[in-house]
Amino acid sequence: MRRVAITGLGTINALGNDVETSWARMLRGENGVGPIRRFDTKDHSVHFAASVDLDLTKHYSPPDLRKYDLFTAWALLAAGEALRDAGIEPEKFEASERERWGAVLGTGIGGITGIEAQYLEMMEKGPRRVSPHFIPKIMANAVAGQVSIRFGLLGTSFTTSSACASAGHAMGMAWRAIQWGDADIVVTGGSESATTPLSLAGFGNMKALSGRNDDPASASRPFDKDRDGFVMGEGCGILVFEELERAKKRGARIYAEVKGYGSTDDAHHITAPEESGRGPARAFAEALRHAKLNPDQVDYVNAHGTSTPYNDLIETRAIKLAFGGHAKKLAISSTKSMVGHLLGASAALEAVVTALSIHHQKVHPTRNLTNPDPECDLDYIPGAARDLRIRNALSNSLGFGGHNVSLCFGRPD
Repeated sequence: MRRVAITGLGTINALGNDVETSWARMLRGENGVGPIRRFDTKDHSVHFAASVDLDLTKHYSPPDLRKYDLFTAWALLAAGEALRDAGIEPEKFEASERERWGAVLGTGIGGITGIEAQYLEMMEKGPRRVSPHFIPKIMANAVAGQVSIRFGLLGTSFTTSSACASAGHAMGMAWRAIQWGDADIVVTGGSESATTPLSLAGFGNMKALSGRNDDPASASRPFDKDRDGFVMGEGCGILVFEELERAKKRGARIYAEVKGYGSTDDAHHITAPEESGRGPARAFAEALRHAKLNPDQVDYVNAHGTSTPYNDLIETRAIKLAFGGHAKKLAISSTKSMVGHLLGASAALEAVVTALSIHHQKVHPTRNLTNPDPECDLDYIPGAARDLRIRNALSNSLGFGGHNVSLCFGRPD
């Protein structure tokens, strides 16, 4: 099997609109959560989120903005950043080479921003006022299709959708496409723009969200005894996966190697995780099996860590099941403590973070972990960032539907 390197990174999230800004703020444990300004929340139970602050009119023409939902517009910008970071200029390559370059991207909800806007347009002004761009704008696969079109990626191209595991599955499929010789480069990751009136109401009414309207900055508190739900986040994480020998030959900077991928399902409940943690534990173990690693060869875990009472407890159980006694020696942190839950894009941003952690040998803290839950008794890095020798790391995602994904990244041997 061919080996796969990460050679480029891009992101847009509540802490920054590029990798450099976001990573620096994460290491400082900064807050990306605040009041929602995009729409009126007075009738909602929750009034805050981890929102992206980006003026798209500085990046796109009015005709383009009519064609792109937010999740696609953000992904296109971050894909450009990731390709520049990788030192790849697609326009300089012949079509015959780009036939082996693909785009596999995840989204959990897709173009809900456009769906809500166009539904209101139709109800207020009639069906003839619905945009002719509506369908190609809001369809979930628009993100992969538009990235392929923009950058001339002529190989495999599709979108995965499995709730909070969406981008994890996308990266697993990208890894396999290169492993199996179907592609040499894949732009992968995920994007989500679900902070809308309808989705905020839906998640709020199912009691999934934190209700700390009086103190949004402390609302996302994974593994803390006082956690009361997740915080809506949005944005994207984009990575360039590249066949390792190709990357070495051209002298590319390699952030990390993609070593393994595990995917399972709880087969239990559409929203609630199965309480034993066996489903996620099997995904973690499967990722290690593909990587040909023993549990004690892993030093860091970027946890799913949503800040919901059940998820954090069950992920802790799963880590203990998969790692046994070594679980106590792992350094573990939750990126969601700062940027909220990016839903279908969460695994992508967290993969970006994990690759940076391996490359820089540093891990960011879990913000707001001030009153540890006695049942979440592992090292979740409260307080401050930490220098850490990382040989290998896991990045975990657990999604509605019982979907569990774990990706193993490490330093190339």
